[in-house]
Amino acid sequence: MQNTRGNVKWFDTSKGYGFVTVDDDGGDVLLHANVLRNYGRGSVAEGALIEFDIQKTGRGRQVATIYNIESVKEEQGGEPLNFGTPDLVGLLVEPARVKWFDKSKGFGFANIFKSSEDIFLHMEILRNCGFSDLQPGEAIAIKVVDGPRGKMAGAVFAWDEKVI
Repeated sequence: MQNTRGNVKWFDTSKGYGFVTVDDDGGDVLLHANVLRNYGRGSVAEGALIEFDIQKTGRGRQVATIYNIESVKEEQGGEPLNFGTPDLVGLLVEPARVKWFDKSKGFGFANIFKSSEDIFLHMEILRNCGFSDLQPGEAIAIKVVDGPRGKMAGAVFAWDEKVI
């Protein structure tokens, strides 16, 4: 195994895999959904920086273990997309569960723990927070803001992600 860093080329949750590009002559590295789930994520956005171990198999190189995922915004030193909402600094990070999310429509809803109120999830927020998709029932953490049509997620985090 070899510890390396690379960027997500693409990841398709319906196929259950994607590829990571690395700066060597070995070609792209397969990223399987099971490895991503072991890290606590159901998806990852294109361009996200991943720190991982490579495992060589008879079918090529694969991601064996993920140690860290940084969204494109984090790499550039930015904050998650504001999307017309107030500043996210100081807002509570609340535990939530995905009710449903439709990637083709670009939105979905989640519910805060012990609440039935729907919280709007927008694809742009997900991308800027390092996600490409969410699955029904997936545990996440969110910062809730007042959007133009009600409560919405201003930032989305993996359930077990360290959030300041």
